[in-house]
Amino acid sequence: MPARRKARKRALDVLYEADLRDKPPVEVLAGYLQRIEQPRPEHLGYAVGLVEGVAEHLDRIDELIASYAEGWTLERMPVVDRNLARVAVYELLYVDEIDDAVAISEAVELARQMSTDDSPRFLNGVLGRIAEYATR
Repeated sequence: MPARRKARKRALDVLYEADLRDKPPVEVLAGYLQRIEQPRPEHLGYAVGLVEGVAEHLDRIDELIASYAEGWTLERMPVVDRNLARVAVYELLYVDEIDDAVAISEAVELARQMSTDDSPRFLNGVLGRIAEYATR
């Protein structure tokens, strides 16, 4: 698994736990980091940046997801999908060195591995519309 995909998976783990426990992502991240043994993986820095970035911009990210997820509310989405979308939208809007197509395809691939059969297509559509909006 490529390093950035591992980082996205770790960020998803933290965001998923925070979402389920209704805790701030940075609080869950702190506990997560305490449990990781030394030496820490090289990709951990990118994962931390993703979690902190999503947490910092969560209201805006959720607003965009809710606006572009036609017929779906955030609460109705599977928890995995909601948090994969958050990571991808953060990358689309705030991480310049990641191409939009890469952010979308990585979210779709992780959804293929970890969520429902419909999730990859759903995320691809929502994230594609958000990427289109972001490039205007």
